[in-house]
Amino acid sequence: MEHEIALASLLITVVLYGLVKKFYLKKRSWWSAPILAVPLLVIVLVVLAKVPYRVYFEDTRWLTWMLGPATVAFAVPIYEHRAMIRRHWLSLSCGVLVGMPVAVFSSIWLARLLGLSDLLQRSLAPRSISTPFALATASGIGASPDLTAVFVVMTGVCGMLLGEVMLAWMPLRSSLARGALFGAAAHAAGTAKASELGAEEGVVASLTMMLGGLATVFAAPLIGLLL
Repeated sequence: MEHEIALASLLITVVLYGLVKKFYLKKRSWWSAPILAVPLLVIVLVVLAKVPYRVYFEDTRWLTWMLGPATVAFAVPIYEHRAMIRRHWLSLSCGVLVGMPVAVFSSIWLARLLGLSDLLQRSLAPRSISTPFALATASGIGASPDLTAVFVVMTGVCGMLLGEVMLAWMPLRSSLARGALFGAAAHAAGTAKASELGAEEGVVASLTMMLGGLATVFAAPLIGLLL
């Protein structure tokens, strides 16, 4: 019985995503973005149906596994726009080298300022990179993978929404600046939003997200020592 419920959970999650995505492409409203609307709808359904998380995750874990190949797929537009990247490699490198340490250390500083537990501090540290990189970092710094995944999603949603507000008020016309803003602050969710703004914005966001994720994974031992 539990296996049937788990399979039904997978199908419902995929169907919900397809329906919400179709609706979002028509309305383009922030509240209908799949990364925000689908998890909320799934939570409501799971709670109402009283499905234990263990049962829900039994088959839907494959969706989490697919995050890895999905992140690697961002390399395709990067390759297609490699000439643009060669022209601006210094600006992009400086953005990553500055943005990622600021994201990690600001998370740790705020967590300590608020008096959060050691586990929460460690789980918050890699919140600004995409899920596959964040989970790899979490395992190296003694963080909770489940908590880290939640914080990553929350960061992506908030960064995507606040990024739109910031672009409405800030005179950022450079595709590099607009793309880097989303890629560094909102990882995969921001990259998807940046791709809606333009091809170059999407490429820069993808590159920033991937390089920032790799840099954070390599820096995991150092982050662990700081914590």
